[in-house]
Amino acid sequence: MFDPQEIEAVSRLLAVPRKIVLAAHKNPDGDTIGASLAMMHFLRQKGHEVSAIVPNVFPGYYNWLPGAKEILVFDRNARAVRKVLAEGQLLFCLDFNSLERTGNMAPDLKKFTGKKIVIDHHPGPSDEFDHYFSVVEASSTGELLFELIEALGDKSLLGQEEALALYTCIMTDTGSFSYNCNHGRTYHIVAELIDRGVDAAKVHEMVYDTYSENRLRLLGFALSSRLLVWYDLHTAVIYLTKNDLRKYHYEVGDTEGLVNYGLSMEKINLAVLLTEKDNQIRISFRSKGNFSVNRLASDFFNGGGHKNASGGNTKTGMEETIRKLKDVLQLFKDELDYTVSF
Repeated sequence: MFDPQEIEAVSRLLAVPRKIVLAAHKNPDGDTIGASLAMMHFLRQKGHEVSAIVPNVFPGYYNWLPGAKEILVFDRNARAVRKVLAEGQLLFCLDFNSLERTGNMAPDLKKFTGKKIVIDHHPGPSDEFDHYFSVVEASSTGELLFELIEALGDKSLLGQEEALALYTCIMTDTGSFSYNCNHGRTYHIVAELIDRGVDAAKVHEMVYDTYSENRLRLLGFALSSRLLVWYDLHTAVIYLTKNDLRKYHYEVGDTEGLVNYGLSMEKINLAVLLTEKDNQIRISFRSKGNFSVNRLASDFFNGGGHKNASGGNTKTGMEETIRKLKDVLQLFKDELDYTVSF
């Protein structure tokens, strides 16, 4: 899976105690947070001084993970983040393929003088890194991190804390094992994590069954009042304006997983979530079968990701974004007209 020379190089870098920084992407999800925490616990066992940093606040339903409260948030404490970057000797970039994916934190990461190591499963990594562990076929960065730890000969260091974090990576980045996970190796790794103390049902509960009342009401409103269904394009779109989010007291993470509801409909092969915030429209794409939303996101909406799960954004208003989306999808009308079967 990995280049033996890269394994050897990183093994040498980790052979002596160092100050290591772990960086996550903007709008952190379960994969980047889980990978950061698993790596933090693992590297500390090897005698390193480790700091984890994120560009902005992550959803509160990941706070139960061991070590989550130690993560430094750039938007809240840029001085502390810059201090650990200035002192750091190694930088691990987890679950992103370009430093631009870290938003406001990117300029400081670009100034980092030590070695930069990327562990990621998105296509097309940039040339900003010194060492690459990039495998598009992997379900998640958490899965890659497990493979890397094994390749380094350190699997014995994987305890319950690391296992909980890695399981969270895989579970969340596959939509509870509903996409990006059609490889047997993923399930062998999950089995090993469970053997190391993961209560799979409890992890699922902590992430998916801790909704606030406001989040549940926002979900109901989105499905009843903000759902567009374009049957001729086999597409469902959910859109939420700033006013909608304000009305239901939106908190970070409240729209996580919302896009998947559109994809649960019969004869719908593409689901899109449009969310207005940060002076832009953020777009989440999900698809069934072989339709590549990565191509859709990268070619038309300033984004990218995976074949069946990608994201993008526009600087235009909601109405114009919806019009553009419908016009663009006309180009893919034939590709969207298919039946998923065995």
